[in-house]
Amino acid sequence: MTFADCRQLVVVGGGMVAHRLVEALVDRGAVAEGGWQVTVLAEEPRAPYDRVALTSYFSGRDPDDLSLGQPGLWDTPGVQLRRGEAVTAIDRDARRVTTSAGREVGYDALVLATGSSAFVPPVGGRDLSGCFVYRTVDDVAALRQFVADAAARLQGRRTPRRVVGAVVGGGLLGLEAAGALTALGVDTHVVEFAPRLMPLQVDEGGGEALARLVGALGVQVHAGTATARLTAGRDGRVARMHAAEGSAAGLDHLDVDVVVFAAGVRPRDELARACGLAVGPRGGIAVDTTCRTEDPAIWAVGEVASVAGRTYGLVAPGYTMAEIVADRLLGGAAEFPDPDLSTKLKLLGVDVASFGDAFGTAPGALSVVYGDPVAGVYKKLVLSDDARTLLGGILVGDAGAYAALRPMVGRELGGDPAAWLLPEGAEGGPVTAGLPDDAAVCSCNNVSAGAIRDAVRCDGCTDLGAVKACTRAGTSCGSCLPLVKKLVGTELEAAGVAVSTALCEHFDVSRAQLFDIVRVTGISSFSELVDRYGRGRGCDICKPVVASVLASLDGRHVLDGERATLQDTNDHVMANIQKDGTYSVVPRIPGGEVTPEGLIAIGEVARDFGLYTKITGGQRIDLFGARVELLPAIWQRLVDAGFESGHAYGKALRTVKSCVGSTWCRYGVQDSVALAVALELRYRGLRSPHKIKLGVSGCARECAEARGKDVGVIATDKGWNLYVGGNGGFTPRHARLLAEDLDTATLVRTIDRFLVYYVRTADRLQRTAPWLEEIEGGLDHVRAVVLDDSLGIAADLDAAMAAHVEGYTDEWRATLEDPEKLRRFASFVNAPDSPDPSLAYVVERGQPRPMTADERADDATGRSGAVLVAGPRLEVLHP
Repeated sequence: MTFADCRQLVVVGGGMVAHRLVEALVDRGAVAEGGWQVTVLAEEPRAPYDRVALTSYFSGRDPDDLSLGQPGLWDTPGVQLRRGEAVTAIDRDARRVTTSAGREVGYDALVLATGSSAFVPPVGGRDLSGCFVYRTVDDVAALRQFVADAAARLQGRRTPRRVVGAVVGGGLLGLEAAGALTALGVDTHVVEFAPRLMPLQVDEGGGEALARLVGALGVQVHAGTATARLTAGRDGRVARMHAAEGSAAGLDHLDVDVVVFAAGVRPRDELARACGLAVGPRGGIAVDTTCRTEDPAIWAVGEVASVAGRTYGLVAPGYTMAEIVADRLLGGAAEFPDPDLSTKLKLLGVDVASFGDAFGTAPGALSVVYGDPVAGVYKKLVLSDDARTLLGGILVGDAGAYAALRPMVGRELGGDPAAWLLPEGAEGGPVTAGLPDDAAVCSCNNVSAGAIRDAVRCDGCTDLGAVKACTRAGTSCGSCLPLVKKLVGTELEAAGVAVSTALCEHFDVSRAQLFDIVRVTGISSFSELVDRYGRGRGCDICKPVVASVLASLDGRHVLDGERATLQDTNDHVMANIQKDGTYSVVPRIPGGEVTPEGLIAIGEVARDFGLYTKITGGQRIDLFGARVELLPAIWQRLVDAGFESGHAYGKALRTVKSCVGSTWCRYGVQDSVALAVALELRYRGLRSPHKIKLGVSGCARECAEARGKDVGVIATDKGWNLYVGGNGGFTPRHARLLAEDLDTATLVRTIDRFLVYYVRTADRLQRTAPWLEEIEGGLDHVRAVVLDDSLGIAADLDAAMAAHVEGYTDEWRATLEDPEKLRRFASFVNAPDSPDPSLAYVVERGQPRPMTADERADDATGRSGAVLVAGPRLEVLHP
C-alpha cells in the first residue's frame, strides 16, 4: 500500500498530547502498516516541547532542549509536521480543514488537540505594556526580555531599585511563574484569590507550610486577595496593581513593573464551536469515554476535551486520551478510566505532592498528619475509617515518599501508617517488592508495576534506560523513577542477573568505570567521551559527573572550552548561589588559621562591597550577597591579599577543621593546627564524587569534631588515630577507626590513598559513609587496600595524589588572568560593565542584609557600616 492510498489522519495542535498520539501510532505500526498517514498542524513555529519544564528556560536551558522524544519521529515516512500553520476552519461535511496558510487538508479522521489558553481575569488595565501570560516559549521569552530591559532602565534612575513583579494566581502555574521571575532577579509577589496557595492540591495545613517555604525564598504571598484593576505610569507601562476591597491583610495596592497572569486556563474550543460541535457546560469539546465527539470522524484529546463535563489540566490524563484514540483508530476498545490526578512538582525549589483523595472527602476518612514548621515540612495521609487503607495524601517540603505511596492508594499500607511520614520512614522499601502488579507506578504514562516487571522478565530489559524505552515509565515528569529503578533492580536480582550500574541512559557504565575509562584512555573532553563510549548529547546526570572526573584527573580549569557547559550552577561561576539570586564567596583559610592582615582584608572587602559576613562551622568566613558581575572584583581583592578559592561551590575538599592543638591548649598532645593547614593545602582543589570535609583534633577531647568528618584525625600520645566515613547531612554518621597511632608521614600517605581510592570508585554524589557501606568488603577491604596494598595499586594511588598536589592552580586567579573566562561574569549582556545598584541593604546585628520591598520604599539610602561577626567565637590566641 502506498501512502496515497492511506487513510488521512489530521491532528490539530502541536503540543505534548499531540506528540504522544503520533508516537503511539508509530509505535503500534499504524503508520507503516496500519494504513494511516498523519499530518500534524501546529500553531507554534517549533516542534512539540515539554511545557512542564518551561521554567528551566530561565536558567539558561536552550529551547531546543525542551523538544519531546526523538527528533527522528517527524522524519518517519507517513508523518508530516507543519509548524506555524494553524487551522482556521473545519468543514465537517467535506471532511477537510483550512489552515492559516490558505491550504485545505482533507481527513478521514480528525483529532483536535488544541489544548488551552491562559485565562486573564477581566480586570481593567490587563492589556497594558508589562502584562504577560505564562504559557509558551514565546511568552516566557518576551517576559525575560521585558524584565532585562526594565532592569537596565531602573539602573539609570536617580534612585535605582530592583524590578518588582506580581503574579496573579497562586496555583501550579502561578508558582512556576513566580520561580521564573525570581530567577530573573525580580522582587516577586504572588496574589491568590483563594485563602491559600495551590488550593486545588493542598489543604490549609499544606498551604500554610508552602507559604512559609515560599516566603523564606523571598517571594511575598498575598492569599485571600483579588486584583481589582491595573493602572499605568507616565510611560504607559503597568505601574500599580490595585486590590479589591476586603482583601486579606488589608492590602490596598502594589507598585509593580511587571505582571504575570497565571490564574488558570481555558480550553481552546473555538474551532469546535464554529463548526457546530457540542461543548461541555464549562467549555471544552464534549467527548465520550472513547474521546470521540458527536461527529464519529472527530476526536478530542488533552486539555480541550471535556469528558463527562470535566476538563483536565494535567498532562497524564491527556496522555491517556492519546493512547485511547490511537487504540480506537486501530479498531481497539480502550476507554477513558477514572484519571489519576496525582501531582508532584518542585516549585521554587520546594517539593509539593498530592495524590488520591488528598482532602479526605470519602465517608469516615481519617487523617494522619506530621508537621515540622522549623524544617518547613507538612505531610498528611488520608486513610479509610479502619486506618488501614491509603486513600490519598499531601506532602509539602519533603516529597521523598511520594513515589512509593502513590501506587498504594486503595491498598493497605501495613504496619504503622505514621512511619511513612517520619523522616526515617520515607524510603518506600516495605512496599517495593510486594507492590501488586496492577498498581500504577507511572501515572503520566499509565504504566503498572506489572508492566515494569514484564519488561525485565519477558522483554529482556536489563537496565533503567531499556525499561523506560520499553514502557515509557519515567519519561514524562520523572517522579516515579526512584520506584521504577527499585522494581527493576529487584526483578533482576530475583532472576540472578547482575543489576546494571549504568550512570544514565547515555552511558552504560558506572561512575567508577567511567573514571577508569578516562584515566586509561586520556580522553579530555565530554564530546569525545560520549562519542566513543556513550550515546546522545548527555544529560544533567552525566555532564557534571564527567566534568568532575576530568577535573580530578588533569586539573584543568573548570571553565576551559566545552567544560564550562558541563558544570552545575555553582561551579559555573565558582561561587554558591543563594536563595535571593546573589552569591556567596568563601576564601580558603587553611585549618582556620588566619593573620590579622588577612582578617582586615576580608573585612574591607565585605565593607566595600556591602557583603554579609559569617564564620562557618568549618572555620571559614563566608561573604554573602555578591552579584555575579562583582565576583571577579571581589576575587581580585582577596587574591591580592593572599587568599584563594575555598571551593565552597564544588564537589571537592571544603575544609580541614582544627582545634588550637598543643601550641596553645593545655590538653593538646599534637600540633593539630600545623597538620590541618598541611592537609588542607595538600588536598585543596581535589574534585570528588561529593564534597569532602576533614577535621584534626589535638587530643581526645575532640574540639574539632573530627569524628563527624569524611576523614578525621585525633591526636594520641603516640601519634595520630585515623577515622573515616563520618558525614553530616540527612543521615549523620560517626567516622570509623581505620588505623591507630600513625606517625605523620604514614598518616598523610594513608589519607592520600583513601581519598584517591574513594574518588576512583564511589558512585555519583555518594559520600564516604555510604561508599564504605556499599563497597564490597566494606571498611576491612579499604583498610587492606590503603595500608596493606592488597590490590597492588598503592604506588598508583600515591602517584595520583602527587600529581594532584603538583598540578594545583587557584581557579579564581586563573579566571582573573583569562579575559575570555571573565566575559562569563555579567548580569546582562546588553550592559556588561554597568554596576547594578538595585540591591540595597540595611543593618541587622551590625551587618548588611537585603532590604525588604517595604524597607526600600521607606529608605533607599542605607548601606551598612560596621561588621559584627555573629555565631561562633573568634579566638584571639596571641594578644
